[in-house]
Amino acid sequence: MHNLLDKVRPHFEKGGRFPKMYRTFEAFETFLFVKGDVTTRGSHIRDAMDMKRTMFHVIIALTPVLLFGMWNVGLQHYRAMGEEVAFIDQFLFGLIRVLPLVVVSYASGLIVEFIFATIRDHEVNEGFLVSGMLIPLIIPVTTPLWMVAVATVFAVIIGKEVFGGTGMNILNPALLARSFLFFAYPAYLSGEENPAGNFVWTQAPADQAVDAFSGATPLAVAATESTIGEASVSQIMESMPSALEMFLGTIPGSVGETSTLLILLGGLILVATGVGSVRIMLSVVAGGLFMGLLFNLFAVNAFMELPVYYHLIMGGFAFGTVYMATDPVSASQTGSGKYIYGFLIGVVTLLIRVVNPAYPEGMMLAILFMNVFAPLIDHYVVEANIKRRMKRLQAVGEKSA
Repeated sequence: MHNLLDKVRPHFEKGGRFPKMYRTFEAFETFLFVKGDVTTRGSHIRDAMDMKRTMFHVIIALTPVLLFGMWNVGLQHYRAMGEEVAFIDQFLFGLIRVLPLVVVSYASGLIVEFIFATIRDHEVNEGFLVSGMLIPLIIPVTTPLWMVAVATVFAVIIGKEVFGGTGMNILNPALLARSFLFFAYPAYLSGEENPAGNFVWTQAPADQAVDAFSGATPLAVAATESTIGEASVSQIMESMPSALEMFLGTIPGSVGETSTLLILLGGLILVATGVGSVRIMLSVVAGGLFMGLLFNLFAVNAFMELPVYYHLIMGGFAFGTVYMATDPVSASQTGSGKYIYGFLIGVVTLLIRVVNPAYPEGMMLAILFMNVFAPLIDHYVVEANIKRRMKRLQAVGEKSA
């Protein structure tokens, strides 16, 4: 393989037949092999953890969630149709439905990345390896493929390239793609039935489903019953799947957001490899618990009375905490800032969920909102550190005098 690349390399270098395609060739070479470039002058860090390895660690942490999501898509479909089939049939059904989402996401995003790399004559970074996987995991399996392509192109251009590319974006590209879909095509990402006649969260025709099946997510049930049906908290909990089902993930929802158990496994992988920030993860959970307990204390409707731990296993709270809030580019960079940033994400998530009945899932907007404020948080943390050190130096000077 390496000999083959060396043989065709002259065609993509200056003087060759395709010099403008050099960055595309370089991207494929870098994907297959570690680059041989080394730093020859100036100070530098000798560390094996480059961007490529970092991104692959995240992909490894996402793999259990992706595989479970494929199986759950098949499980929910056959449940809706009232059929009992073998595990392998459920998984194959989900594989056939989810794999095109992944392929379209990667294809559309990488095409844009290659175009901008060619125009700007810079390297194609590995950042989209993660974004291309995240986008299919945070949308319903019923999302039309052309919508996935449009949203991905929007996220890469508006979310990354206009700011200068990988490492310069202020918003999480994957969440930007989902927010674009939600506000541009809300009927396909909310409610129970989409314009195509399928359950939004389940690959099954609504008119062919068994009567006992409901395609609503637990969050949608809680929001609807508490605001429209005016049910008590006990009635809402009876209408929802059990806490164990929500923790395991055998419920309707976005492809990769349902299983809190496997998301926690991915979080352990990210923390163990030093890729994910445990400060952000813990502070997001702390913020959610704080706001949930506050709602329980001043409950004015049944949604506020819902046990606080339910919020941690419903919707995209766990997925956003582990894979989205910890984005090393768009999150806070300072140690204290990470705690503040994560805590506010947890607080704002529950505020949007409970206070705004039209949009029960608040994790996406909370993270995007705090992405914008992350630089401001870091600024004030740095300023506070400078003032504290200046006071310390001043005290030492006065003591010496």
